Amino acid sequence: MKTFCEDRTLLLVACSSVVWACTSAHAQDVPPAPSVDQRIEALQQLVAEQGRQIEALRQQVNGQPGVANDAPQPANNAPVGAAEGSTQAVRVGVAPSEDPQVPKMVQLFDQPGILTPRGHYVLEPSMQYGYSSSNRVALVGYTIIPALLIGLIDVREVKSHVTTAALAARWGITNRLEGELKIPYVYRSDSTVSREIFTGSASDRVFNNSGKAVGDIEVAARYQLNQPKNDFPFLIGSLRFKSRTGKDPFEVVTDCVTRCVGNTTGTGLPMELPTGSGFYSLQTGLTWLMPSDPAVFFGSFTYTHNFGRSDVSRTVLGGEREFLGSIKPGDVLGINFGVGLAINEHSTFSVGVDMNSLGRTRQNGQPVAGSVRTQLSSLLLGYSYRISPKTTINVAVAAGLTPDTPNLTLTVRIPIAF
Repeated sequence: MKTFCEDRTLLLVACSSVVWACTSAHAQDVPPAPSVDQRIEALQQLVAEQGRQIEALRQQVNGQPGVANDAPQPANNAPVGAAEGSTQAVRVGVAPSEDPQVPKMVQLFDQPGILTPRGHYVLEPSMQYGYSSSNRVALVGYTIIPALLIGLIDVREVKSHVTTAALAARWGITNRLEGELKIPYVYRSDSTVSREIFTGSASDRVFNNSGKAVGDIEVAARYQLNQPKNDFPFLIGSLRFKSRTGKDPFEVVTDCVTRCVGNTTGTGLPMELPTGSGFYSLQTGLTWLMPSDPAVFFGSFTYTHNFGRSDVSRTVLGGEREFLGSIKPGDVLGINFGVGLAINEHSTFSVGVDMNSLGRTRQNGQPVAGSVRTQLSSLLLGYSYRISPKTTINVAVAAGLTPDTPNLTLTVRIPIAF
């Protein structure tokens, strides 16, 4: 117990000696205390250094290497040069580039939804493939009771392949008006499996035909009708004229269905497939676009008028001409709508529905026998990827929703801006 007390006493004496020595030295060597201005300047330098460290850490968190600026940064996140007491909001993070590239909506339908700026033009090569398969059963004869058929049955299965390569050019006439020219080249091939009619054949017959040539050239114009405010959609009016430069159905030779030259029979199908519709048409439309970040809602209403032709005739197998009179295809009323969603700054995804109602065809002023109003509907999915600031690739797939619509249509477009 004594030893502990003696050791404690010695420790206290030693500490007291050290404290006295340090106090004496400090009193002799330490310079006078800094002034108030010097202390404020030191604190400002410390705050500036901490601001640079915070900015460097913030840039590292945002994915960029931190670089400390030489100029001191305000610690309260206020913009440099702002007046004292300003309540201006500041966006935390890395500022966007001076020329941000906003991803464009996927082009699902034939007419694009974004106008070309004045003095610029766009070249758009495209490739489209369509496949359709249909079955047709026709009764050739009459019945005496519901269970007994007197005559023959014509059963046909048709598989069609259509490939269209096209080059479209769009140019901005003004900031709200653009023009377009589209030149397609069409290759078609059909395979028809059928039983030859008017005979008692029990075996199937395959009839193959094809055709390739320039299609119907189209000219279009689009005009932006408004400059929307308060979340009102953009409205764009369009006018499209389709020529009949392609080989029309009345120019190709048809394998006659009844009696031909030389008392032979045929299939009633064209020996060569046409690449055009054979009729002029004029389409008017109204397209609407409503941005709602990160999505864009879009749709359009269209009406297509098909002009009729008079004194129409066709050539059947053997060189005989068959007079058909005047032909007037039905007009088409269409509507489509969809939504495009931006995935990131380079790509977008879109989904839409396209519906068209085709009227009855008339011959010599009367509806063609068996002609009815036809409904065409498709579900479309599209993806767009921006390769460069001026080049984008668009891929769209359409699936037929009605029996008269092609089963599958695949379209690839590559618009290149200049």
